[in-house]
Amino acid sequence: MNDPRALAARVIARLQQDRGSLQRLLPWAEKQVEEQNRALLRELCYGTARFAPRLELLLGKLARKPVKDEELAALMLVGLYQLEYTRIPDHAAIAATVEAARALKLGHATGVVNGVLRNALRNKEALTRKLSGNPQFSSAHPEWLQQAIKAAWGDDARTVFTANNSNPPMTLRVNTSKTSRDDYLKSLAEVEITATPCEFSPAGLTLEQAVPVTRLPGFEDGRVSVQDESAQLAAQLLAPEPGEKILDACAAPGGKTCHLLELQPDIDLTALDIEEERLDRVIENLERIGGAAQIICADAAEPEHWWDGEQFDRILLDAPCSATGVIRRNPDIKLLRRADDIPELAALQSKILRAMWALLKPGGTLLYATCSILPEENSAQVARFVAETGDARDNTPQLLNDQPWGLPQEAGMQLLPGMHVGDGFYYAKLEKLATES
Repeated sequence: MNDPRALAARVIARLQQDRGSLQRLLPWAEKQVEEQNRALLRELCYGTARFAPRLELLLGKLARKPVKDEELAALMLVGLYQLEYTRIPDHAAIAATVEAARALKLGHATGVVNGVLRNALRNKEALTRKLSGNPQFSSAHPEWLQQAIKAAWGDDARTVFTANNSNPPMTLRVNTSKTSRDDYLKSLAEVEITATPCEFSPAGLTLEQAVPVTRLPGFEDGRVSVQDESAQLAAQLLAPEPGEKILDACAAPGGKTCHLLELQPDIDLTALDIEEERLDRVIENLERIGGAAQIICADAAEPEHWWDGEQFDRILLDAPCSATGVIRRNPDIKLLRRADDIPELAALQSKILRAMWALLKPGGTLLYATCSILPEENSAQVARFVAETGDARDNTPQLLNDQPWGLPQEAGMQLLPGMHVGDGFYYAKLEKLATES
């Protein structure tokens, strides 16, 4: 099959069936279409996932009865996305989507597809008026997530929703051990790429328009990497010192691992992750920048299986989370995540945090980070840990006095998409107090 709309429908259906992510499914789909159709395929997959909560409500109003075939339903979502959000001429979008039904061996349903899409065109204004009061429709977020974000952030929730429904900027991290940000800006200008310095990350540059990494000067030589500004703050906050023994727990794909070495090459760094396949990315990134770290494939929650007993000076714990702060980059989160995932993730985060604390030297620093914007995974998690752990102190308030960014929380600090240039991220810098002997 090489029809981009049919393949997009198949990808969306698999996301809805919880059979993968865009990160895994899109490369599979791209191999099946001609190169000139890959941009369209990517746009249809990302766009349909981004607005799926809204499109599903539209489809519910347009279809005479529930659509039981999941690929057929997904194809109609792809069709509705084209009519609502792309510049593809309406008649071309409808004709091509009907043809895609045949590619999916759903020829018997071409009339249904045609009818639903033409009804969507005819009744667009009336449907929008009817659904405008529905929070899922207005926010383009599943109901549970819309309610969770509104409960956490009140009036700022609307800013978050708008940011989540937008295309993210492409942000670079200059390897300041190899070049300066100003010099790299000049290198970009020489190849007619426009960028502006990030406000908070001294190594960050935001591109005016995204470009393939192959166009970036010195990318293959490790002079620059792609990394969101909020994520770039992790290494800066951990502040490694020469000669220190440092653990990057849950390290894949290795962006923060590499940044630590770019800031301070003279450290004894261990990169840990539970997924061997994702550790391959860490190794690739280290090779590209010319950095070295000990690589361990193991579960951070069970250090008894891999830890040698020597404590670390600093630990970066970028904990597994709901990823609700990076929805604009990963819109399939709207389809993949469920409300009952949050307490399960919070329990896992708590287990890993307590396991990591035992590995930290007295006087050492643990930076707890997530790309979530939900308090259960962030401020509530860390506040409970500090309250229950006698030798733990939250040093984040001191950071907030020194840095002009981040929203103060009960514990730690939060960055929100839309309120900051970068993604939604949470950080808490914890010190392990030395106990009296």
